[in-house]
Amino acid sequence: MSVGYRWVPEDIPRQDGRVAVVTGANSGIGYETAATLLERGATVVLACRDTDRAGKAVAELGSLDRAEIVTLDLASLESVRSAAARLVERFDRIDLLVNNAGVMWTPHQETVDGFELQFGTNHLGHFAFTGLLLDRMLTVPGSRVVTVASLAHMGGRIDFADLHSKRRYGRSRAYAQSKLANLLFAYELQRRCEAAQAATVSVAAHPGLTASNLGRNVPRPARPINRVFAAVANQPTPEGALPQLRAATDPDVRGGEYFGPAGIGQIRGGAVRVSSSKASHDAEAARRLWDVSRELTGVEFNGLGADM
Repeated sequence: MSVGYRWVPEDIPRQDGRVAVVTGANSGIGYETAATLLERGATVVLACRDTDRAGKAVAELGSLDRAEIVTLDLASLESVRSAAARLVERFDRIDLLVNNAGVMWTPHQETVDGFELQFGTNHLGHFAFTGLLLDRMLTVPGSRVVTVASLAHMGGRIDFADLHSKRRYGRSRAYAQSKLANLLFAYELQRRCEAAQAATVSVAAHPGLTASNLGRNVPRPARPINRVFAAVANQPTPEGALPQLRAATDPDVRGGEYFGPAGIGQIRGGAVRVSSSKASHDAEAARRLWDVSRELTGVEFNGLGADM
């Protein structure tokens, strides 16, 4: 493709016969991702906490024969294991896993397992879910894991001494940590897939500033300003889904790549390859985070060989 080419959903190859799992697919960019993959012929599993909303989403999509629902609460390792077990039993192969779901700027809360909610949901839940499904992906040609990050990762730091913010908590700080963790995980997963000579590749994407329901936890005093800013800066949800759709389906994508909006500051615009922070490429921190995540979740990534 030539420089300046504007990638659009019509560029997505047919996905017939492929199985895609999209977390948080009942709304926002997850819904747009699921809808587009269904339109291109894939069988799509909407892995969602709210199955009632997921059912309504499936009805709206009008592809009842190729859309399935599995209950997934990323804030509960029991739910993660149950959802993964159902999918492993249901499918002998999974071509695409889009780790899209997330929470943002929540008041200080803990998951069922005692993890800080944003770190536990955005990173640890997806870490565990990926590890439990990977056996159905590693030998599948063209299979991909797409992990959805955020511009917020730029301000993130992994505080290994206080991962769960028990000493001090800041909404935006905890969110930024979780999004940096997403990228460290995506890049480390790619390194391990390469070392194991697996067919699966790991890539990442972010939506820039996009209209979604993630902003519902903005502190009350800041909501009027946030509404004005969002009205001016946010791009429509379908456009926000383009980076992860390209990461998921473009035949030219290579493992370890990161996609986001083409505009100034990666805020909005067409889906292109973009750069991420220096901290996101810290291989030592990524290995340490991987080991900590294994310990916290109890999930081993079978098929990727010995520890690196």
